[in-house]
Amino acid sequence: MIKDVLDDARKRMHKTIDALQSDLRSIRTGRASPALLEHIEVDYYGMSTPLVQLAGVTVPEPRLLVVRPWDPKSLGAIEKAILKSDLGLNPNNDGVIIRLIIPALTEERRRDLSKQVTRRVEEARVSARNIRRDAIDMLRDLEKEKMISEDELELAQKKTQELTDESIKQIEEIGKAKEAEILER
Repeated sequence: MIKDVLDDARKRMHKTIDALQSDLRSIRTGRASPALLEHIEVDYYGMSTPLVQLAGVTVPEPRLLVVRPWDPKSLGAIEKAILKSDLGLNPNNDGVIIRLIIPALTEERRRDLSKQVTRRVEEARVSARNIRRDAIDMLRDLEKEKMISEDELELAQKKTQELTDESIKQIEEIGKAKEAEILER
């Protein structure tokens, strides 16, 4: 019973960390990364389709992304989707591929991105704490129902706190690494 509660909390905290990493990958730094385009949806024959399912994305140079559609007819739709995205990139369409030049970040833009990272890291921390609270509530319910003893409850709460501390430490390390990447010139 205790093991189930702790395992559930561990899985949920890992999902929180994975979601944070995925979220931070989409934040544009000064370097080109195919992950920037992962969240872009393209209107392809009336259906919303992820760009990565319609085209190959390569990084031939540190500040250049090349999008090569599998179906040449989708080129215009892909270009529109990139323009509508919040990435602020101008696609160069030559009729065969789309080139995306990643401009160097201004100091002001770096600060804005850094604030976004800080906000997302804080959201992940709050999520981890909420998972801890849920786990402790479940453990207290087990103790009220006399399914576990008071000592077992105390030990399980300690383990839950350790798990939370470990997750928050990971979350903060991920955030610091992303901020360093943003502030790097």
